Amino acid sequence: MQKFILVLLVVFGSLTLTSAQSIQSPSDFLGYDIGTQFSRNHQVIDYFKAVEKATPNQVKLENYGKTNERRDLYLAFVTSEANMAQLETIRENNLKNAGLLDGEPTATDIAIVWLSYNVHGNEASSSEASMLTLYKLLTEQKDLLENTVVIIDPSVNPDGRDRYVNWYNRTKSEPYDVDKQASEHNEPWPAGRPNHYLFDLNRDWVWATQVETQQRLEFYNKWMPHVHVDFHEQGINEPYYFAPAAEPFHEIITDWQRDFQTQIGQNHAKYFDAEGWLFFTRERFDLLYPSYGDTYPTFMGAMGMTYEQGGHGMAGLGILNDEGHVLTLAERLTHHTTTGISTVEIASKNAKQLNIEFGKFFNNANLKYKSYVLKGNEDKLNSLKTLLNKHHITFENATSAKVSGYNYATGKQGSFNVDASALVVHTNQPKGKMVKVLFEPNTKLSDSLTYDITAWSLPYAYGLDAIATTSNVSSNILASRKSLQVLNDTYGYVSKWDSMEDAQFLAELLKQDFKVRFTEKPFTSNNKTFERGSLIITKGDNKHIEKFVSKLNTIAQEHAQPLTEINTGFSQKSPDIGSPDIKLVNKQKIAVLSGEGTSSLSYGEIWHFFEQQLHYPLTSINTDDFSHTNLNKYNVLIIPNGYYGKVLTNDNMTKLKEWVSSGGKVIAIDGALRSFAGKDGFSLSYKDTDDTESEDNLTPYADREREYSNSLITGAIFNTKVDATHPMAFGYGNHYFTLKLGSSAYNLLESGYNVAYLNDTKVFSGFAGQDAVKTLDQTLVFGEEPMGNGSFIYMVDNTLFRSFWENGKLFFVNSIFFVNNNAYEL
Repeated sequence: MQKFILVLLVVFGSLTLTSAQSIQSPSDFLGYDIGTQFSRNHQVIDYFKAVEKATPNQVKLENYGKTNERRDLYLAFVTSEANMAQLETIRENNLKNAGLLDGEPTATDIAIVWLSYNVHGNEASSSEASMLTLYKLLTEQKDLLENTVVIIDPSVNPDGRDRYVNWYNRTKSEPYDVDKQASEHNEPWPAGRPNHYLFDLNRDWVWATQVETQQRLEFYNKWMPHVHVDFHEQGINEPYYFAPAAEPFHEIITDWQRDFQTQIGQNHAKYFDAEGWLFFTRERFDLLYPSYGDTYPTFMGAMGMTYEQGGHGMAGLGILNDEGHVLTLAERLTHHTTTGISTVEIASKNAKQLNIEFGKFFNNANLKYKSYVLKGNEDKLNSLKTLLNKHHITFENATSAKVSGYNYATGKQGSFNVDASALVVHTNQPKGKMVKVLFEPNTKLSDSLTYDITAWSLPYAYGLDAIATTSNVSSNILASRKSLQVLNDTYGYVSKWDSMEDAQFLAELLKQDFKVRFTEKPFTSNNKTFERGSLIITKGDNKHIEKFVSKLNTIAQEHAQPLTEINTGFSQKSPDIGSPDIKLVNKQKIAVLSGEGTSSLSYGEIWHFFEQQLHYPLTSINTDDFSHTNLNKYNVLIIPNGYYGKVLTNDNMTKLKEWVSSGGKVIAIDGALRSFAGKDGFSLSYKDTDDTESEDNLTPYADREREYSNSLITGAIFNTKVDATHPMAFGYGNHYFTLKLGSSAYNLLESGYNVAYLNDTKVFSGFAGQDAVKTLDQTLVFGEEPMGNGSFIYMVDNTLFRSFWENGKLFFVNSIFFVNNNAYEL
C-alpha cells in the first residue's frame, strides 16, 4: 500500500493534466513531493493563492479574519465558471430556501459543501490534504463542480498548526525516525493541538469565545452549507473513522440526516475497500454536544461529519504503530483526500434532494416548547444577547405579565411574572431547532456513553431565571439601552457587584490607580440599599488622581457602568463608608502556573480570561522554575487543573505553605486539589465512596464500560447551596447551578468556609450515574481554608471551563480580589 501511495503522489507531483495546464500540482508548487515534508501554514495559503491566480473563474479566495498571532484566515470558494459568475445568487437562494432571507429562491439545485481542515494544529495531515483536494477538484473531478460549490478552509487553526510544524521540522531526524520513543514523536507542552490561547477550537463553535470562531461564524451563517466536514486525526493504532456517527444522536436530527450519513459512509467505503484500507463507523464519535464542527452544522440543517485519520501529532512523517505498520504522512493525507472528494461526489449526485431536505429542516412547527422566557440581571441578559447575535438567532422583549411552563429553578412546572425587560426567544424562527438545543432544560439521551458533556442549558450557564413554555409568549422588538447620566462632583459613588461587567469595571479602575472599596455588609445611603460586594469610589481616597470625577465618568461611560452618587460617608443604615467592614480592594499581583504538569486547556482558560475578559495583568510561572521563584512578588497564585506530583515536592510544598501563612493566596482549580487533599496541614479530604460489596468481577467483559457509567458524571448540572455572606460569593444568591465535569468528591471543610456545596443532590440536567450522585451529597464545590495570614481557595468545579459558564466567573474574580482581602499587601 505504501508503494501505491508514493506512486500516486509522484504522479500528482509531476503530471500536469491537459485540462488544467495552468494549474501547478501541490508538489510542483512546493518544490517537494507532498507528504514528504510538513508545509508551513503560509505555504498552504500561498498554494491556494497561486491556484486562484491561475483559475480566477473557478476559485475565489476570501480573507475572513486574523488569528491572535496575526496569521490570516482564508476560505476558498471552488466551483464551475458558470456557478462562480452567480455565486452571490446561489448564496441568497440557499438562505431563502431556509427562510433566513426574504423572498422565493429562483433555483435550489446547487449543493454547498464546506470542508474544514486542521482545527487541531497537530492533526496536520489535513491541511496537506486540502491542497491535493483543491487540485483534484479542478483537474480530475471538474464535473462535480457543475452543480456544487465547495468551500475550503485549509487551516482553521494556523497558530496551532505552525506551533506543531515548526517544532517538528526543527526536531525530526533525517531521514525521519519511525521509533515512537524518538523525540520527534513526543511534543513538548502545550503541543500543537490548541490555538494561541490553548483553546480547543473544535469545542468552541457555539460558545464562540475565540477570535477564529467568531470570524468564521459570520461567514458560516452567511452561507449555511448543506454538508460540513471536519477533518481530524486520532491515535496511531486507529485506522480511519467516517460517518455514520455513533449514538447518541440529538433528537432534533432528522431521519434524512441519519440516512444520508449512511449513504456518505457507504460511498467512502467503496473507495477504501478498493484499496484495502481499514476504517470503522458508528463508534465513539456521537452527535450530541452542540459545539463541535460536526454537531453545530448538523443542528443548523447540514450534514455535519467528523473524519478521523490515524496519526495525530505523534505520527510525524512516519511512525511504526503497534501493528507493525509504518504509518506515513503521505498515507494519511491520501485518505483525507479520498474522503473529501467522495463527500463532494455524493453531494453532487444528491444536490437536488439536499436542497429539499435542507429547506424542510427549518420547519419548526413540531417543537414542544414555543418560547423560552428569561429574566434577571441586566448584564447577564445582555451577555446572552451577544451570544445569540453571533449565531443570528433573534430575540425580543416580553409583553405578557405572567408566564407558565417548565421552571428551570425548581425543575418542575411553575410560573413567574415578567416585565418588559424579560427576554423571549421563540422557536418559530428558522434557527428554532438550534434554539431548542441551546435552551432545552434537559437533553434527551439515547445512550449514556457519550464523547463529551451532556448539559449546557443557557439559562443555567448565564444564571438567569427561565421558563420554557409550550405557548407562544407575546413579545415585541427590544428596547434600546438607556444612556448613562454624567456624574456630579460629590462625596463618592457606588457600583453594583453582580456580573462580569462589574468585574471588568473594577479591573480598569485598579489599572488606572483608582482606590476602590468594597462592602462586606449591606448598607443604605441616599435611600438606596447596597448589597455585599458593592464597590465604593470616594473623592477622598482618590485625591492623587487629577480630574478625578471626569476620569471616573469616562471609565463608567466606556463600560456602560451605572454609578449611584452618595453625598456623605454617614450611612442611613450602617456600616458607614469608613467602617472596617468596607475595605480597600488590593491591586493584586497575580501569578499562574504553566508548563509541564498543568492542563494546557485549564491554563489557557485562565490566560484567556485575564487578557480577553477581565483585562487585568497576569504573570505566568513555568513549573520548571517554581522551586526558585520568589513568590513574595505576588499576592495570588493560581494553580490550574493538572498533576503536580513532580512540582509540589516536599520542599516546594513547604515553600508554598510558608508563603500562604505570611499572607499569600492560592486558588486551586479542579484536579489541582489532589495536591492538597489528605495532606499534612490541610483539612481538605476526599469523600469516601460507598464500600458495598462490588460485583465488578462478575460483570461480563463486554458490559463493563456501560456498568462503569454508573460512577461517571459526564458534564451534568446540579444546584448548590451558597453562603452568600462569604466574600467569595458576593453577587450571588443562596443557590448556584454548577456544571460538574466529573465525579471527584471532597468532604466539607472542617477548618474553613464551605462557600458552595451540594446538599440533597439532584441532577437538573445531563447525565450522572446513580453511584456518583450518591457520593456527591454533602460535598464541597467552592471553599476557603485559611492558613496563617493567607488562604487556600478550592474550586472543585472549574468555572472557566471552555469559558462558556458565564454565571460562575464571578466566584473566580471574588476569590482574587475579595477573599482574605487583608492578606499580603505588597
